[in-house]
Amino acid sequence: MKSKLLTILILLIAAPNITNADSREIEFTEFTLDNGLHVILQPDNATPNIVVNIMYHVGAKNEFEDRTGFAHFFEHLMFEGTKHIERGEFTEIVEQAGGSLNAFTSFDVTNYFIMLPSNQLELGLWMESERMLHPVIDSIGIATQKDVVTEEMGEVRDEPPYGRLLTETIDRAFTKHPYQNDVLGKEEHIRNATYEEITAFHEMFYVPNNATLVIAGDIEIDDTKQLVEKYFADIPKGDKEIHRPPQNEPERTEELRDTVYDNVQVPAVVQAYMIPAVGEPDYYALEMLGNLLTRGQSSRLYRRLVDEEEKALQVQSMPLNMEDPGINIVLAIANMNAAPEEVEEIINEEIEKVRNELISEKELQKLKNQVESQKINSNTTIAQRAINLANYHTLFRDANLINTELDRYMEVTREDILRVAREYFNEDNRVVIYWLPKQES
Repeated sequence: MKSKLLTILILLIAAPNITNADSREIEFTEFTLDNGLHVILQPDNATPNIVVNIMYHVGAKNEFEDRTGFAHFFEHLMFEGTKHIERGEFTEIVEQAGGSLNAFTSFDVTNYFIMLPSNQLELGLWMESERMLHPVIDSIGIATQKDVVTEEMGEVRDEPPYGRLLTETIDRAFTKHPYQNDVLGKEEHIRNATYEEITAFHEMFYVPNNATLVIAGDIEIDDTKQLVEKYFADIPKGDKEIHRPPQNEPERTEELRDTVYDNVQVPAVVQAYMIPAVGEPDYYALEMLGNLLTRGQSSRLYRRLVDEEEKALQVQSMPLNMEDPGINIVLAIANMNAAPEEVEEIINEEIEKVRNELISEKELQKLKNQVESQKINSNTTIAQRAINLANYHTLFRDANLINTELDRYMEVTREDILRVAREYFNEDNRVVIYWLPKQES
């Protein structure tokens, strides 16, 4: 609910993707209501808690050119209240029932979750059905949330050091695709949004046929199905064509270089390479390539830049998990006395090595061990599992990837890593930004 762009940046670049799997198969039941709402039930009776998670297939990329930031704005607006829940009471009701709640917006989805004691399952389902069918969208709530989200733009993106790093990078990497607009959007677009535009956005995207509902935790399948029918089956299916942008980003054919001056103490070097969408076969090899370069203190770039030559304070390489073709960001924060040119030279040298030489079998096994450990640990809570199941169905229409996606990583070969390094990590396919301290006037 209180999205922070710096947190988004850290999650996208530094943290593992929200994917996959436990060492044992995760069992679940799924079905689709007549109105198009897809429902996934994942019982886990280990603790007396449940999670009601609903993911809408709308993110920053679904916005219109002159109304960016709408998906994130709606994430906030949907906590204002409903026909039967007074303004300001949504969070209070959940907390009084012993629960917690939050939400997030990405480039591709908007997600809401409520965690409650299992005897409050019906409450959670009623509240999410209220949010879908009966939100109160009025002048008071709109004005309040316009203030909230525009203030957030300053606090977490426009004012902090490096806060605009992701924003400026994607703006240069994409020339046509709406990924070029960051999740928070532009202040003038939010300020100038009309009531009619805002309600039209809800009517298009906040409909059952554009949502995936996951209930995980201490549930009984048959009882939960009945409750889902009770609260969601009568919600009308959306009757508007849902706006999906075309994958119209042209192939990059030459390097773009730029400099940004910011209120920072030390420079940063950013390289953004255009890559396939999350879920494509090459994506898995690229993620493992990123791990080879920067995951852990024994990774190639960390060892060279941070430990041996002490040219950087930190370094990271990670493909952003985007539904449409996206970018892989290589980011290095320079050491105090290191020039960005020195940092970039070392990055380029290490990338050239992986473009020209097969990694060792030992390195490949280490990468696979890392991925396996990461994926096993990523479903340890019912909240994580619920988000993962929703994400797999929303983006891939295959919730069972929660059990099978690890196989895709295990199939990556040394030759695959060499091939993707050659194909995607080349100069003509990248944007390079030097992020420099502001010059004294």
